[in-house]
Amino acid sequence: MNILAIGAHPDDIEFGCAAVLILEAAAGNSVKLRVLSRGEAGSHGTPEVRELETRAAAAIIGGEVEFLDFGGDCHIEYSPANVIRIAREIRASRPDIVLAPHPSENQHPDHATVARLVRDACRFARYGGLSELTDLLPHRVGSLLFYNITKHLGEAPDFIIDVSGAVDRWESAMSCHASQVGSRGYIEMQTTAAHVLGLASGTQYAIGLFANDPVIVSGLGDLSRSARTY
Repeated sequence: MNILAIGAHPDDIEFGCAAVLILEAAAGNSVKLRVLSRGEAGSHGTPEVRELETRAAAAIIGGEVEFLDFGGDCHIEYSPANVIRIAREIRASRPDIVLAPHPSENQHPDHATVARLVRDACRFARYGGLSELTDLLPHRVGSLLFYNITKHLGEAPDFIIDVSGAVDRWESAMSCHASQVGSRGYIEMQTTAAHVLGLASGTQYAIGLFANDPVIVSGLGDLSRSARTY
């Protein structure tokens, strides 16, 4: 299985869904990370440092990372041209699953903008008549899933993934972002949220993902496990 994870900034993927990606890479699935800025507007760390931190984290995750220039941190814009750029990445990578930041508006604006860009790019990637993309075959993504970075959403996730076996490596990947985690307890915030969700779901640590579209299953047997603990 091919998995493409897209983040607005260095560390978004690591904080939001790296534990899931660690498990998938360990299972033999291909994991690609695409980061659309280098943290140019961040209060801590230079773009050069933050790129190095991200590459170190990607090595721990087991994924291949590339940086794409979408104007820089706090300057990522929604436009058809930018949608088509991401659609090109999707056609080139041909992922079964795409992960993107949650589209909630009450967070860093880049996160919501990237969510819209990726959502529409998944649609554009399958349109055969787009002249800008005719050099690549159309591709239909199996599922678009959103990950939560800031942990203040009020809605329940559509999927809860048991990441108990990946917590140590997840913490190591987040720790690579020394320029960020030294200023605030980001690692503890993420692992505490995962622990609370896990305990509520009958496991130790869990990460919730949100589906852009309903997921089709072959039968009720595919629903053998849920977060219901009472």
